[in-house]
Amino acid sequence: MYRFLLSRQWVILTLVAVALIPTMIELGFWQLHRHEHKVALNKVITDSLAAAPVPAESLTAPGSKVQHEDLYRRVTAKGAFDPAQEVVVRRRTNSDGEVGYHVLTPFVLDDGKVLMVNRGWIPANGAQTDFPRIPAPARGEVTVTGRLMPDETTAESGIKNVRGLPARQVMLIGSEQQAQRLGKQVLGGYIELTSPAPKGGSPELLPDPEHSDIGPHMAYAVQWWLFSAGVPFGWFVLARREARERAAAARQPAQEPAPAAA
Repeated sequence: MYRFLLSRQWVILTLVAVALIPTMIELGFWQLHRHEHKVALNKVITDSLAAAPVPAESLTAPGSKVQHEDLYRRVTAKGAFDPAQEVVVRRRTNSDGEVGYHVLTPFVLDDGKVLMVNRGWIPANGAQTDFPRIPAPARGEVTVTGRLMPDETTAESGIKNVRGLPARQVMLIGSEQQAQRLGKQVLGGYIELTSPAPKGGSPELLPDPEHSDIGPHMAYAVQWWLFSAGVPFGWFVLARREARERAAAARQPAQEPAPAAA
């Protein structure tokens, strides 16, 4: 009754079904891991934003990497901005989706080390080959507070680190790159400035990261697992239908040949 399962068509269909099941299960676990990562990241961000600010040099140093548990941790630093050496980060958007630049300014600490400060977003106000007009930062010695961030990478951000850009323009924020450019010791990572607020509201300070949405990853995981369960069920339904159709065809009486013409 089920000898048709040995046919070429059904062997191929069975092999495809057998391959799909573990693939869909694995995709479900991949989405589950993304869900767990998102939940853990939200907790890190929540804890970091709720914690009291600490000195930046207590969490980072020249050549070091910002630890995951310190992501978005509020830090403070005392020193002076060096606007003559600031750069802009290309193709960054604000909360309204407008494309412009992030302003990255060296902040020289009292001990001579440098902390890179993302002062916020400005609109593109000229040709992309020209250095944009940037509002000046606070002058003299000040104390800044900001959210500690790790160096940006293409793998994490999806942004290609294009070379050969116009002077003082970059695609990614990297402390090692800035240390080479400045010829100074630069603390690992950078901060997103939260205070002091700029006069006139420009550059536009970056908002706190969203950390309440867990995303659709768990729902996607359940969907993939349901799909994997549906594959053998679908195979079984198709096989039963094929068997019934073949059995019905076998029970049909042979059609008598038409009589020959006289």
